[in-house]
Amino acid sequence: MPLSLSDLDGDYLMSSTTTDSFAVLLRRVAPELLPPTTVDTSVPELLRHGRTVLAIRYNGGVVVAADLGSALARRLGQTDVDRILGTDDRCVIGVAGAAGLAGEMIRLFQAEVDHLEKIQGQRISMDGCAVRLSSLVRSHGTMMAQGLAVTPLLAGWDELAHRGRIFSYDGTGGQTEEHSHACVGSGALFASDVLNEDYRTGMDRDESVALAIRALDTAISDDSPSSLSGPDLSRGLYPTVACVDSHGVTRMPTEEVAVLTKRLVDQVTAESDREEAQ
Repeated sequence: MPLSLSDLDGDYLMSSTTTDSFAVLLRRVAPELLPPTTVDTSVPELLRHGRTVLAIRYNGGVVVAADLGSALARRLGQTDVDRILGTDDRCVIGVAGAAGLAGEMIRLFQAEVDHLEKIQGQRISMDGCAVRLSSLVRSHGTMMAQGLAVTPLLAGWDELAHRGRIFSYDGTGGQTEEHSHACVGSGALFASDVLNEDYRTGMDRDESVALAIRALDTAISDDSPSSLSGPDLSRGLYPTVACVDSHGVTRMPTEEVAVLTKRLVDQVTAESDREEAQ
């Protein structure tokens, strides 16, 4: 029978058997608060994702960008689902998959990092954050088998290495450090083509943001589940963009994203007109 939080006396909390994993602790005292490990996938809308999230390293940090909208097919018109969530002042997670489950995973990850730092009495490293997120992704392996994946990208500023870093994950929790860029979601294949072709070492922040927007635009155009939530100048709908550098996590204002998006749209329109003229 699970213990109540009040049953955890000081002797337990101070004992050498106290786990440094908040998820493990929560599983013992209040398992009902953990994110579900199985869902009823008889609801077909849950199996339709249609979101794209990407991260790009630049000279001085990392850009993380995501398209807009809900993962549920019946709510594809919803454009206020935020898929880039800050975990602290140096890391962000971009998530593709069911928005509710992704949000629960990230909140648990935030608590996991806070708990570990309090237990150890020092700040957890970027590598430590990556390992902790890996264990949480692994705990959702059953959902992966059911076809409902919550796939994150972890990006942040490594204070020890003094550089931006990106970690991607597979459905089993396996982590890979990406040294240039990474992309997850239903449009990842299309966005990756743009990133592989146009990415270059030494790009600055503005160049990386422009590349991220172009890659998302390509993904949205080619990936039919995403087609209803792409950039829309008339309605003021633009990708969500965050930058992480030595100064911390900065959410790029919509106005700046709008300028870059309009520039991209004008460029694509001009190229299309030239091709038609020929």
